[in-house]
Amino acid sequence: MRLFCVLLLGVLGLSAGAQAQSVARGQALFESRCVACHSLDANRVGPALRGVVGRTAGKAKDYFYSEAMAAATHVWDVPQLKAWLTNPETVVPGQDMNYRLDIAQDRDDVVAYLASVSTANPAPPFLPLPRK
Repeated sequence: MRLFCVLLLGVLGLSAGAQAQSVARGQALFESRCVACHSLDANRVGPALRGVVGRTAGKAKDYFYSEAMAAATHVWDVPQLKAWLTNPETVVPGQDMNYRLDIAQDRDDVVAYLASVSTANPAPPFLPLPRK
């Protein structure tokens, strides 16, 4: 039993470490490949992407979408975003994004990053304790 617990904790630790590494790599990829058109909090050529996981496609606030994207009704989730980054045209025919990530690991990491900044209840900002 003790060995099982040690192995389980090791696997969970590796998994959490791998997830953190994937998110960090995804952030680096996002910042090097996506920010020409997107940011997390402001609409640019593309819509703001903070909160994209769980958002209905084509419905980011104050962003003007193509007719095809405006007509989309699916909700972005991890599999949909990976499919989108593989080939946007297969997810929403007639859309305007002319960019894809060819390497599956890159897609996994960018989507892990976008999911990490899309939590419904983000952690509250750090507030220092008042001095006495």
